[in-house]
Amino acid sequence: MSDLHIWAGLLAGWLLYAMFLTGTVSYFKEEISQWMRPELAHQAEVPDPAAVAARIAKELETLAPGSPQWSIGLPDARSNIASAFWRQPQAQAQPGRRGGFGRATFDPATGQKVSARDTVGGEFFYRFHFQFHYMPVFLGRWLAGLCAMFMLVAIVSGVITHKKIFIDFFTFRWGKGQRSWLDAHNALSVFGLPFHAMITYTGLVTLMLMYMPWGQDLAFKTAAERQEAQNTVFLRPPQVKPAGEPAALAPIDDMVRQAQARWGRYNLGRVTVSNPSDANARVTITRGSDERVSTTSQFMHFDGTTGRLLESAGSAGGAGETRGVMVALHLGHFADPVLRWLYFLVSLAGTAMVGTGLVLWTVKRRAKLPDPEKPYFGFWLVERLNIAAIAGLSIAMAGMLWANRLLPGDIAKRADWEIHMFFIVWGATLVWALVRPAKRAWVELLWAGVAALALLPLLNALTTDRPLWRSLASGDWVFGGLELTLWVLALAHAALAICTGRHKPKARPARQAGAARPASRQDSAPKAIAPDVEAGELALQKAAP
Repeated sequence: MSDLHIWAGLLAGWLLYAMFLTGTVSYFKEEISQWMRPELAHQAEVPDPAAVAARIAKELETLAPGSPQWSIGLPDARSNIASAFWRQPQAQAQPGRRGGFGRATFDPATGQKVSARDTVGGEFFYRFHFQFHYMPVFLGRWLAGLCAMFMLVAIVSGVITHKKIFIDFFTFRWGKGQRSWLDAHNALSVFGLPFHAMITYTGLVTLMLMYMPWGQDLAFKTAAERQEAQNTVFLRPPQVKPAGEPAALAPIDDMVRQAQARWGRYNLGRVTVSNPSDANARVTITRGSDERVSTTSQFMHFDGTTGRLLESAGSAGGAGETRGVMVALHLGHFADPVLRWLYFLVSLAGTAMVGTGLVLWTVKRRAKLPDPEKPYFGFWLVERLNIAAIAGLSIAMAGMLWANRLLPGDIAKRADWEIHMFFIVWGATLVWALVRPAKRAWVELLWAGVAALALLPLLNALTTDRPLWRSLASGDWVFGGLELTLWVLALAHAALAICTGRHKPKARPARQAGAARPASRQDSAPKAIAPDVEAGELALQKAAP
């Protein structure tokens, strides 16, 4: 079990660290996305979703005529924008392919399309943590699932291996080298053990039908049966083909207000309009995630031309709701600010758990090297990958935020270049780790992370009209809170850099000259007797008759 724990954690550890850290910051991906679009004004109050939906639908009639489907994302307490994407008409698609998608961002107060810098925002970190990048999505998700299974094995085998893990949680020996790393690894593991097990298993459940499709394929033979099963489990409204007869769309705000009366004024997700401007138009309004620990869709389905309610779905049955609860626990969309911060902190502890496990592997083996200055290749490679994966990833993520502020606004494929800069910076940290001595590389990259994180608020103040002091004065806690968090993370990196720089590994005890030969009778002379034993023998001699 010990070997299984060590090798399961090591072989997938570098990818798991990246998955954990990017997944951790994804709990605030909406806030990160707002920070990465500083042109969009801070909304002190959330506008009425019904009025916003009506404004955007009117705008889409001009912006996306002939589209077979609109999907409108409404603003809420965490998002200051309204967004929309729509399918391009099939006539505009290439032969043999479906139409593409158009996207736009709107000012909720006016419904007008707004011009903001092209960025993927925090969505990149969310997508990267379960499908990576520069590879087919299907392959990336399979790789993430394999790593998650390794993590699950490491968690179970770790609990079995460390029989005193709960006792060790209350014991931390500072400055003891390998012992300190093991104590930190144990404490971080126990602190969030239920969360780590939950987040790993539910992460596998989110894509269970891709990883284990055979039961579904065996039960449902035809494509129509599989589609019906999907609609039942995931609660999707039935699709209706266009009639080919033009018809005006009924007022969307009236339909939205019916949904508000049932679910709450701001507890709405999306408004989807199928076949707009057609006699068979349909409007589907989905419920938001507030006060509901399930991602299973709940919707109200309306006739788009009359506004009449056709269907209202609220439960997917036992199997569907079980999956919905597990996915919701993984994503944490239902969490209020306090619970979201708790998610963030415990997930950050999980990231540190993986990182300390990787470092512990090298610390434990370094003491056994014949010459620590000239390690064997496998040890050298693991140590360098640790440096780039742990210290380098923080710099890469900060580098993407720097690119968001520094890249020209009119550059082609600007959002893609933000992502490219993430990997370019990360690759540069790997090169640095390969060419520098290990300890110096750790210290230098940790200090580079301090600079990259701590100077971001200053960069924002120089490149936008929303500096930290103005955000705090106006009550904009999205901008202000994110930049204060960057400083806290910079302080954490500084503490690690200082501790790493001051650390001096204990020298191995020198082998005595005669240690290799067998001890002679003269070597076992009375002078080698411990003082307490010698004193006891003297006392016995005096007591003898």
